[in-house]
Amino acid sequence: MKSAQEELIARTRKLAEEVAGVAAEACTLMEVCGTHAHQYARYGLGELLPERVTLLSGPGCPVCVTTAGEIDATLELARIPEVTIATFGDMVRVPGSESSLAHERARDADVRVIVSPIDAVEMAECGEREVVLLGVGFETTMPSVAVALREARDRDVGNFTVFCAHKRLLPALDALMAAPDVQLDGLLAPGHVSTIIGWAAYREFVARHHVPCVVGGFEPDEILRGVLALVRQLAEGRAEVENAYPGTVSEDGNPRALALIDEVFEPCDASWRGLGMIPEGGMRLREEYAQFDALKRFGVEVGEGAEHPACQCAEVLRGAIRPVECRAFSNACTPANPLGPCMVSSEGACAAAFRYGERPGGMSESGGKQ
Repeated sequence: MKSAQEELIARTRKLAEEVAGVAAEACTLMEVCGTHAHQYARYGLGELLPERVTLLSGPGCPVCVTTAGEIDATLELARIPEVTIATFGDMVRVPGSESSLAHERARDADVRVIVSPIDAVEMAECGEREVVLLGVGFETTMPSVAVALREARDRDVGNFTVFCAHKRLLPALDALMAAPDVQLDGLLAPGHVSTIIGWAAYREFVARHHVPCVVGGFEPDEILRGVLALVRQLAEGRAEVENAYPGTVSEDGNPRALALIDEVFEPCDASWRGLGMIPEGGMRLREEYAQFDALKRFGVEVGEGAEHPACQCAEVLRGAIRPVECRAFSNACTPANPLGPCMVSSEGACAAAFRYGERPGGMSESGGKQ
């Protein structure tokens, strides 16, 4: 009797064979999810797919698309003596123009890693310091930050604010399709974001760009099931939205989470690393919650910021190059000495490529095709 792992391997290999049988012509697909990027690298799925099917990593890592200017604004907040920065762990080592939260913490800034945004509210409620929560992430994390803001308002926690750097996925997909240095034939949409916004949210995008879009799960067989759906659409000349993650993602998403997001946030133009300024590509606090805006309270502005001259995270994020094609990958830029966020974040494509053995030249450490 086969073990669960053996059955998973068998399903995955069978799906890869089906992809090879259906994909008669070369195509370039992109996943827009950091978890997909890591699972793809972890299980060596690139070694199973035919060479004519290319799967790129896109701007699916929320930490990675946060701009250097936003990081610099965070560092400016951290340097204010009475401020405590509350953040998820991935943000601590992301470099800004000249420093990082890790460096500022070594210089006595109060930077604390939290598990949930509500932890930041409770931290403020129990102390006298000003607590600034870093609101970073796509629609997946917006509801939990919105809950924290509503709790702070209801509890009248006056020493709690949020630096809102949230990003909206769908406007970024439009910007991605307009990028001149990458041509995409299909998109593997993120399962996590789609649980919130629903698979129907992609219909207008598909209608505008005439490109297949499939919501995929995260196990290796689920990823390849999504890839198979994409190449099948291409072979049949179709461009539709499909949900290949039906046990988790529904047509309309999570109405309660969407209502909460709409209560607290409103769309605004926002800059994305790799894609530039995107109309309505971000979120800001509604006027009813403006008292919790950290930038306004402390008079901090978001500037342009500066990338490390050797870092090519911007090109990696829009799929113009693969991580191993970055001139700094695995030599000047490593997880121990990251030059950019793609090598820092647990969802970063460069971190995935490095961790699972991809090296310049397109080979894994085991010698297989990537």
